[in-house]
Amino acid sequence: MDAGSDVSKATEQHFVLVHGACHGAWCWFKLACLLQGSAHRVSCIDPNNVRSFHDYDAPLLEFMADAHKVILVGHSAGGLSVMHLFGDKIKQAIFIAATMLPFGYQTEQDIKDGVPDLSEFGGDVYDLNFGLGEDHTPTSMVLRKEFQRPILYQQCSQEDSTLASILLRPFPAVLQTARFGCIDDGVKSPVNAVHRVYIKTANDRTLKVEQQEAMIHRWPPRKVMVMDTDHSPFFSAPDHLLELILGSL
Repeated sequence: MDAGSDVSKATEQHFVLVHGACHGAWCWFKLACLLQGSAHRVSCIDPNNVRSFHDYDAPLLEFMADAHKVILVGHSAGGLSVMHLFGDKIKQAIFIAATMLPFGYQTEQDIKDGVPDLSEFGGDVYDLNFGLGEDHTPTSMVLRKEFQRPILYQQCSQEDSTLASILLRPFPAVLQTARFGCIDDGVKSPVNAVHRVYIKTANDRTLKVEQQEAMIHRWPPRKVMVMDTDHSPFFSAPDHLLELILGSL
């Protein structure tokens, strides 16, 4: 093996991209191409069921059980629980406009900071699914078509937001009540050993910048970076997103 190959192997990183609510592995296609073009390995994890949070996260957990050290990149609600189970396999966790709560939704403050505040759009922005019957609470939900672009993609091209609108799917309602680990562990929790980077989206209409800043203040990451984008920079500014991700390493 020549010296060039040795250097390439030494600098190659394995990125595991975890999408957020309503999306799928498809949403990473631009960033995945850019990372691969920069000589990195990329895995996009996709859930195959939306009835429970466990099912939502299962493909990621199964992947991590066999993985070597990776760089975990999570968007929105993506990757909320994996650091608790596989912290020793994560070289770095990058949160992109993401819910960054060390133990999930344990308190009212967690809910205030981490659950999207869509009140400015009215109180009826979701289509609800009742998988257990209409006499039970909703099992999953998805943003209504007319709200998808203004809430998620206002800075994206019309083509990208149209494609996303076709591919969006319901997400489990329990995602907004998920809890992880033991809050009594506090700073002693193994989750605190994982190096974290937060990429803040300044024009976010889903997870407001005030919410992002509150989570950053409560659980400070190693580095904070800012993008002048909407909630979906993987569509609206993929080149800048790549630059920040690689610059965080």
